[in-house]
This record gives sequence, C-alpha cells and structure tokens, in this order.
Amino acid sequence: MSTIPAISSAPTTPRAADLFDQESCALNVARAVHADTSANPALLRQALGDLTGAYERLLRGTRGLVRRSDREELEMNRLNQRLRDLAAELEYRATHDSLTGVLNRAAIIERAGRHLRASSVALIVLDIDHFKRVNDNFGHPVGDQAICGVVSVLQGAIGGTAEIGRVGGEEFTVLLPGCSFDEAHALAERMRQAIADHAFDLPERHPVTASFGVSWFIQGSSFHEAYCQADEALYAAKRDGRNRVRRADQLSVHLARSGTLVQIEATH
Repeated sequence: MSTIPAISSAPTTPRAADLFDQESCALNVARAVHADTSANPALLRQALGDLTGAYERLLRGTRGLVRRSDREELEMNRLNQRLRDLAAELEYRATHDSLTGVLNRAAIIERAGRHLRASSVALIVLDIDHFKRVNDNFGHPVGDQAICGVVSVLQGAIGGTAEIGRVGGEEFTVLLPGCSFDEAHALAERMRQAIADHAFDLPERHPVTASFGVSWFIQGSSFHEAYCQADEALYAAKRDGRNRVRRADQLSVHLARSGTLVQIEATH
C-alpha cells in the first residue's frame, strides 16, 4: 500500500526559515501522491485535505497581511500629509509677518527682486503717522490693533497681483508688478484716503493716517534702488505734513521749490 511520503529527519545543512514551510510541505506531498499512479483514494483524500488546509491558512495569512498593509499605508499617507502640512506651515511662518499675516521684510524683498527680473514694478512705501504716540498713550496692544486695522484697509483697497509686506514696525511696502507710475500713484491715493476715513475704534477716537511714497522701475532694476526712492518720497510726504502721497519722479522739482538741497533724479 502506498503511503504519504515522510519528511526526512536526517541532519541537513541549516537554512533560513521559510515563511511558507508548512504550505510548501503540503504541496510537495500532494505532488508526490498525484504522481504515484498506485496511490489509493484514501491517500489522495488525505493529501487533498492537507493541501486544502494549507491553502486556507495561506489565505488567512494573506488577508491579515493585506489588512495590515492597508493600515500601514493609511498611516503612511496620514504621516506624509502631516509632513506636507508642517512644511507648508514652516514656509508660511518663514515668509509672513506673525502679527498681520502679510509678507515679512525678507519675503517682500525676494518677491520684488523676482518681479523686477521679469517686468517693470511700481513700489508703494507707507508709514503710519505719529505711530509712537499711539503706543506711548494707549500701549502696544492698541498699537498692534492699529497696525492690523491698516493692513485690513490696504487689503481691501488693492487687487490683482499686488502684494503687501511689513518691512518695519509701522512701515509697509506694496509691490505692484506691471503697474504704471500713474496707476500706482492713484492706488496710493485711494489707500491713503481709505485709511483716513476708516474707523479704527481706538481709545479717545484717536485718528489714524499714513504717509505714502511711490516709485517705479523698469525690468532689471534692483529692489534697493526702487525702495530707496520710494522711501525718499515717503519722507517728503512726512515733511510736507503727513497724510499725503509723494512720487519719486516729482521729488527734484518739489524739493527745489521748498529750498531743500537734496536732489533726486526722476526715474520715469
């Protein structure tokens, strides 16, 4: 009578354990019985039963592995999304002002340089008038309230590709790529008026105004040059009484009339 082949117990060279040793053994036995033409039905039935059991164990193990793999894939996707969120948050914090949410000084300089390499750029620099009095009289939290209020007004006034940056405590820069000098001047006037008309809800109904300087530069110019001229125009607006707009291309004429020795070349 044929019998199911026994697994040899003779010493063998040690080998790495196979995850599917049991299943492989059942398959080999089934193959041997199948090849034995004299095998009786009982042996065939036993080999088939063993092979069926091995197959069921393999299915159960495979399902478990698939479930575990799915869980690990979901967890990996969750971790990857978290990493992307953290990277975006770090990028935002590195480029934006923590108080107002607009671009910080380094970011607005980088954006300006990038735009100047591609097109002409108009630059508006503004400074809140007598801001130190607000901090001295009402405290820094009220000063922060005024700063955030000014940013809100500016955001409501600008549009398109304009970008706002906070370059100092109460000083801001508005970047206008592809905008003409006249368009930038008109926008600065709208922003100035919007700030002057806005109810900031400060103690004692303290008014808030801002002074503006505007410059315009062709493609290939440097941010430093554009900013310096807009800043000169800003200080001309301060000297002239604040709450007004001055253009860099009109400074030489204006300063000559006022008797000031400083001369600034027109750039437009």
